[in-house]
Amino acid sequence: MSRTYIATNDTYSLFYRKLRDGLTQAGVEVVDSPGESTAVFSILGDNTDQRVLSVSARNVPREFEVFYSVFYSVESGEDRIMAPQSLTLTRDYTYDETLVLGKAKEEELLRQAIVDDLVRIILKQLSSL
Repeated sequence: MSRTYIATNDTYSLFYRKLRDGLTQAGVEVVDSPGESTAVFSILGDNTDQRVLSVSARNVPREFEVFYSVFYSVESGEDRIMAPQSLTLTRDYTYDETLVLGKAKEEELLRQAIVDDLVRIILKQLSSL
């Protein structure tokens, strides 16, 4: 995996950018085409959203859950190094309608923390191969 190509449909996703940075920091050369690589990390799915966890008596959301899911596999030539796997992490936060801007920033920071954790988990899995 010294020269890895990341196959994805969305090169602007937060997960793709953090994974690329994480691989580079780990000493892996991320290349721009699969022909130059010794391994291909395929991001088969990359999804993030939020769900309402609880509401007040007035039916106003009070608590949200932010989640990020990735579906990925790793191949080297004709060999499948890592079968397709799914990984989902979640975080929850309380919501206050009087602090909308602050809560939007909190949600963004939670999403970034989730992606950091996802990348850390995946890099640990890859290092054990």
